[in-house]
Amino acid sequence: MIRQIKAVLRDTFKATLRILSGNGLDRFPALGPMQRYNSEKFGYDIKAAINVALLALPQGMAYAAIADLPIHYGIICSALAAIVAPLFSSSRHTILGPTNATSFMVFSFFAAAGTLDKSPEEYMPLLVLMVGVLSIFGALFKVADLLQYVSRSVLVGYITGAALLILTNQLKHVFGIAGPMSDGESAKTFFAIIHKMANLCDNYHWQPAVLGGGTLVLYLILQKKIPTLPNFALSLTVSAVVGWILRTWAPAFASLETFTAFQLDHLSPAIPSVNMEDVSALLGVAFAIAFLASLENTVMAKSLASRSGGRSDVNQDMLSVGMANIATSLVAAMPASGSLTRSALNYESHSKTRFSSMFCGLLCLLGFYILVKLPIVENIPKTSLAALVVGIAISLINTKNIRICLRSTPGDALVIITTFCATLLTRLDYAIFIGVGLSITLFLRKASKPHLVEYEISNDGDLRELGEKRARAIPAISIVHVEGDLFFGAADLFRTQVQRTIADENLKVIILRLKNARHLDATSVLALEDLIKHTRKKGVHVLVSGATRDVYEVLKKSGVLKTLQKGCDRTQGETNLFMYFSENPNISTRDALIRAQELLGTQEADIKIFYDPNQEK
Repeated sequence: MIRQIKAVLRDTFKATLRILSGNGLDRFPALGPMQRYNSEKFGYDIKAAINVALLALPQGMAYAAIADLPIHYGIICSALAAIVAPLFSSSRHTILGPTNATSFMVFSFFAAAGTLDKSPEEYMPLLVLMVGVLSIFGALFKVADLLQYVSRSVLVGYITGAALLILTNQLKHVFGIAGPMSDGESAKTFFAIIHKMANLCDNYHWQPAVLGGGTLVLYLILQKKIPTLPNFALSLTVSAVVGWILRTWAPAFASLETFTAFQLDHLSPAIPSVNMEDVSALLGVAFAIAFLASLENTVMAKSLASRSGGRSDVNQDMLSVGMANIATSLVAAMPASGSLTRSALNYESHSKTRFSSMFCGLLCLLGFYILVKLPIVENIPKTSLAALVVGIAISLINTKNIRICLRSTPGDALVIITTFCATLLTRLDYAIFIGVGLSITLFLRKASKPHLVEYEISNDGDLRELGEKRARAIPAISIVHVEGDLFFGAADLFRTQVQRTIADENLKVIILRLKNARHLDATSVLALEDLIKHTRKKGVHVLVSGATRDVYEVLKKSGVLKTLQKGCDRTQGETNLFMYFSENPNISTRDALIRAQELLGTQEADIKIFYDPNQEK
């Protein structure tokens, strides 16, 4: 027993090393572009970096406001993530930093987690560090490859629901009721926020609503008329100037809330303190944010790759997400993910290399320094930034993507509707897992249906499907071709379908062609063993033909091969397993038929199987 345990541990360790050694990750993918860098590429990159930095600075503040964190967190996260991520990413256009989806998940978690005894700012360094570590482990074990099994409808439904939550949550600043909204029990869901705001309608103030509404109108007009300008920054600047004038000269606006000035001390690094109780409390939301950040980054990288004609390595990009989050956990911690808007702007600004992202990060740090030295931040009205966040939320509701998800398949419609409803009814980290769970369940439902077809030998010696109206050439022998995935989800269906085939009382031998059967696991192998034992009790033999090397290894290591070979006289060359022969894929079926006739004690049929390689192709 101890020897078997040691063997299992040894095999597991070897498999882990094989996965890690074969993950294909590049430890420093920026080295090659760095060696080929020149002044011409620098010119393109710095222009793109300026365009993106003008968007990243105010957008970073907006995303920090969404997460209900100090707004300097967003700027510093935008800077550090943009500097660190390109050193490890596969794409030359991606820009990492705070995003709306991850920011609102942070807000949703801390708003709903009433049992925590620290402020969100105290928890954030450890939370972001955990997100980074989980992402790195995911990249090492190639978890990003599994993201292809998550329907895009999950992300569309999540972002649509989060957009409504962002919009409603920011209205408290627009109407000047942020204080009353924080009194008593916090509103945790969309409907709770709406209900509490409705009860506070007597506390609304028209002054912030006027300034915030004017800022939003200006932003929407500029976006429609001159979309190439940094309209977010322009609108916020104009609103700050107008707000200063109103607070100075109009007594009715004197009480407008503004932000706290930035300090250079905000750039001081600190190692996150690790407490196991805090780790346990944050583990669920850390998984959710790591998953969402990697999913966002994967979708964004593939979108840019399709436009630029490049290729994206999703596991390499997941590594860059992890390293960026570890960096941001040291200073003004906030989760970093792939930003579609900033990355798209970087691509449209004709950046040539990944260094445009690093230049953008350096410019964000320069912008932070300027905001420290100049009296700008303390003159930005909270209602103005909240109104611009509302504008961002409106832009997130993509009616085209929603329509596609609703109309494509019933499964996609169910996923997007379920995920959307979950975002409005529960915490966002729960909502994303509900959507992912449903998406994977629907995928497994489709994948867990192996295709079983009974074959016969034609007069010309070819294998062909057995027609419903034709009887078997040899009534006692059935050839069943198994095609598809035979993992745990398909095991019971596989067993049931084969049992239907052997219900024929005339049947004495069943030949399972496993040439195109994939992904055998313990559950499917146990089902095969039960099937062999069940058929033997009925006097029916099971033979396996076309077994690939992978199938053979699974059967051998599991011990089911001994069950299959029971009764064979190996000294006489008898076997019930016939391996796949690449030069003639049907030769194993011919040998299995010969073995079947031996078991029946008859030679009534001349076994001839012809193989046409051109037809196989």
